[in-house]
Amino acid sequence: MVHYKLTYFDLRGRAESIRQVFAYAGVAYEDVRIPRAKWPELKPHTPFGQLPLLEVDGAPIAQSAAILRFLGKQFELTGKTPLEEARLDMVVDQIADFTADIKTYMMVALGFAEGDKEALFKEVFIPNRDKHMALLVKNITGDFILGHITWADIHLANTLESMLSKMPDVLDGHPALKAYVHRVHSTPRLKAHLASRPDAPY
Repeated sequence: MVHYKLTYFDLRGRAESIRQVFAYAGVAYEDVRIPRAKWPELKPHTPFGQLPLLEVDGAPIAQSAAILRFLGKQFELTGKTPLEEARLDMVVDQIADFTADIKTYMMVALGFAEGDKEALFKEVFIPNRDKHMALLVKNITGDFILGHITWADIHLANTLESMLSKMPDVLDGHPALKAYVHRVHSTPRLKAHLASRPDAPY
């Protein structure tokens, strides 16, 4: 039996989509949550000096997107053809573009940087939200991206839910995406995971 060990801070952050993939697949793993004080000691022993880190029978995999893609293949939560797999990658890359485009606003909103939060919300967040959400909704076929749930659906729904938890009106004007998040998170194992996960600031 394969032993999976996921190491991250005691936060949701970049590890939460990975935890949700494990939950949806019903696969056991070791969920290691380290205090910030331990990070300098661990950092030199990671492939790229960053977390999350997944170890598969001791073999390390870094980069959250690489981990998600790997687990999607391991648990058969991916496309059935190379073209379908490329569609999932395309959507996930679009999510990355969106988060990069709103980073200036989010850093201020979460208290990591100083700035005019209201101005950034209007000038940075709103136009980028509307642009990217319109693009994303066009690439969901039926209930899910490919018509069946995949690792990319879990990641997209988690990304949107993370924003909804901080800004409940963030998807106003985008009802299809609100319904999409609800659909993904209504699957029994994800619903149970969301109800039982520890509280975290982000």
